Amino acid sequence: MHDERWEKLTKAADALRSLLDVPPAVAITLGSGLSDGFGVPAGGALIPCGEIPGFPVPTVAGHSGEFWSGRIGRVPVLLQRGRVHFYEGRTLDEVTFAARLFAVLGAKILIVTNASGAIRENLRAGDLVLITDHINMLGVNPLHGPNLDRLGPRFPDMSAAYTPRLRALAREAANAEKIELKEGVYVATLGPSYETPAEIRAFRAMGADLVGMSTVPEVIAAAHAGMEVLGISLATNLAAGVDPNAALSHDEVIETTKRKGAEMRRLILAILARL
Repeated sequence: MHDERWEKLTKAADALRSLLDVPPAVAITLGSGLSDGFGVPAGGALIPCGEIPGFPVPTVAGHSGEFWSGRIGRVPVLLQRGRVHFYEGRTLDEVTFAARLFAVLGAKILIVTNASGAIRENLRAGDLVLITDHINMLGVNPLHGPNLDRLGPRFPDMSAAYTPRLRALAREAANAEKIELKEGVYVATLGPSYETPAEIRAFRAMGADLVGMSTVPEVIAAAHAGMEVLGISLATNLAAGVDPNAALSHDEVIETTKRKGAEMRRLILAILARL
């Protein structure tokens, strides 16, 4: 069956493939502010997202809107420096375009990062948190509508969307690097307003440890396409009501990601070395 989404993906994949130094085995998505904190690896090539036909370009501060392609150690990597969000008025096809593009390009692993608010009371701003599972509170699913049969099945299993093998590697890498890596469940909300204290209490009762406005659609799309997924969140602030005297701002998010981005980078490099 003709599917315009598949045609857009293959057209973008053909264009991007011609610009890549090496076909990616691993794709990495850097969240809010983490592009600056992570930096640009040595060598390789920078590719503006605008050069890829049909690719949605980020509009939010802290999202660079470019790819880096090259090897990190011996691993061929495609690094996405910034993402688009559903709250920008994008469709979920646009939000998940990059994740699906990675799958079409042949990447087998997606490492997805984000900035989040800490819900669990023993989490603090600056903590790195390994995502073990998620709760989708967006009210929509990126697999809604006709299935992209070339990518995956109509009813994909999400019971191990965050691949246990990769989570074990991340814990091993964190231990070796002496990086404290906590674990938690991430809940995705629509945004762009931050959550109310009552919403945070409800999410805590549901079992959520972190809250953010991204990641879940991409993970669903990647898992649907058969990719292994690793999620790492940087808790950049305490969620609403956790600290009754705190006010939430995007500036705080960016400041924390810049400060802790180097530690996130060190952890990811240690994970890549173990793949």
